Amino acid sequence: MTLHIIKLAVGIRDVEHLAEVQQRRLKESRRGSRKGKLFHRTRNRPRREELLLDGGSMYWVVKGRICVRQRLLGFESDKDEEGRPFCRMLIDPKLVETEFWPHRAFQGWRYLQPADAPRDRTGRRGKGDLPPEMAAELRELGLI
Repeated sequence: MTLHIIKLAVGIRDVEHLAEVQQRRLKESRRGSRKGKLFHRTRNRPRREELLLDGGSMYWVVKGRICVRQRLLGFESDKDEEGRPFCRMLIDPKLVETEFWPHRAFQGWRYLQPADAPRDRTGRRGKGDLPPEMAAELRELGLI
């Protein structure tokens, strides 16, 4: 059974901004000792790794809405300069946009059940389709 992680993208304006920040970090990683791996650093290592690595993703909350995900690739434990342990969550650089899904702020990360995860956005919008932001607001109000 697959399991996902949900995480706030603090200081990120939108999906494009997340992509820019991650590309910059990936370039830094290629120059450093991380060998071109994209990761998110967190204090606690997930205990349910097997389920997360069985097709799980990290879903990002940007400005109060889940809107994008990245596949989880692995976890690395390490210690910082002061000897405190931390975990690197290795993620696929490919961003997969999802339906906009409202979500309240929280600290750290949380597990996310597949049934509670928004679907991926597929294809291009047609003439009659609502913009994702508007659809999310209408969904929040219970109108669609």
